[in-house]
Amino acid sequence: MPAPDRPASDLHAHDRPALDRPVRVLHFVTGGFSGGATQVAIALVQAGVDSPDIEPLLVLRRKRRTDPRRIAELEQAGVPLRVVPGWSHAATIWSLVKLCREFKPDVLVAHGFSEHLWGRYAGLLANVPHLVHVEHNTRERYTAWRLKQARWLARRTDRIVGCSEGVRLRLLETGMPPERTIAIPNGIRLAPFAEADQHPVAQRTRGIVMVARLSKQKDHATLIRAVARLRDRGIVVPVLFAGGGKKRHRAPLDRLVALLGVQDQVRFLGVARNVPELLMTHRVAALATHWEGMPLALIEGMAAGCAVVGSAVPGVREVIDDGVDGRLVAEHDDAALADVLATLLTDDAQATRLGAAARASAQEKYGRELMHARYEALFLELARGG
Repeated sequence: MPAPDRPASDLHAHDRPALDRPVRVLHFVTGGFSGGATQVAIALVQAGVDSPDIEPLLVLRRKRRTDPRRIAELEQAGVPLRVVPGWSHAATIWSLVKLCREFKPDVLVAHGFSEHLWGRYAGLLANVPHLVHVEHNTRERYTAWRLKQARWLARRTDRIVGCSEGVRLRLLETGMPPERTIAIPNGIRLAPFAEADQHPVAQRTRGIVMVARLSKQKDHATLIRAVARLRDRGIVVPVLFAGGGKKRHRAPLDRLVALLGVQDQVRFLGVARNVPELLMTHRVAALATHWEGMPLALIEGMAAGCAVVGSAVPGVREVIDDGVDGRLVAEHDDAALADVLATLLTDDAQATRLGAAARASAQEKYGRELMHARYEALFLELARGG
């Protein structure tokens, strides 16, 4: 294996001729489909398919909730795709090693925890020239042992990418090498929101949409409590929760909805395929959450021209300029959230101003094309420039 304190690029670049073919890039990520890491990896592979300079391959680690229909949809859309077993770390690593020896990637990109560990171990064993670790959240389930492994692997990794500046700073706090730790903000597809201007905020359904999977990370409960407070103030609006998740996360929310008596207002839609339509036809997009990397769902709300409100936690604070293109509310504070929502739902002028500024910000800073260009430049730099 490479020496401990030198990046992989320094160790593999010598005696290797310049590439005169597309750069082969393997993206390895969880096959759970519910998180942003998988969506970003898919987007980068799709962009690579359309690039003359990149030959991509998406490799998913099979999970119990890996949906075969999603796999089939990706394959039918022309996404080059393989699935490796996920029943044990050893099985994952060994299968990925064999895939690397077959595909011969110039760059292996390991997305998200804990896949970035197993992906890079496989890359080292398969002698992949360049390794990239992409971190997609500001808080992950690192044990002391897992963090030690991540630091060991970091010394053998060309670039460590945070999906936002907040994530990059968090990576530095955990001991990642500053000279190789960078930020590339995630981006969204802007095309589905092209008609947002045809739906003036003041004419939309006076309601709230929150797009987020049901998990410990997200704070649906605080929004539900805020909605009950609004009801007590005479503001009764529909609230749509779009996102899948496990039953153990849904059950306490159902109980809370019943306890607070807001059953007639709150709907859990599950995984929704019409998110742009939901956002463009509703007034407010909310994201109550405990932590984020780069909140793509909230950025979609901005692109849709919604008046947006989010918890003032790392990741969200980077996206929303409070009072300029959205509103920030302290984590867990349902009373403050209710106050902000009351204003956004009743003050047409403020909701319109914030919605327009949010849409402009999303279009300027968070288009997927910009994300694609930054990653492609990184891959070409590593594989062709060393």
